[in-house]
Amino acid sequence: NVVVIGHVDSGKSTTVSHLIYQCGGIDKRTIEKFEKV
Repeated sequence: NVVVIGHVDSGKSTTVSHLIYQCGGIDKRTIEKFEKV
């Protein structure tokens, strides 16, 4: 489990999402699906 604490709009979700992507936890197809939205 990972806990991320920070102020509003400090980039918590972006940072964690990037970390998960870089570690291979999210495949490229899923990323492309959300980029279209």
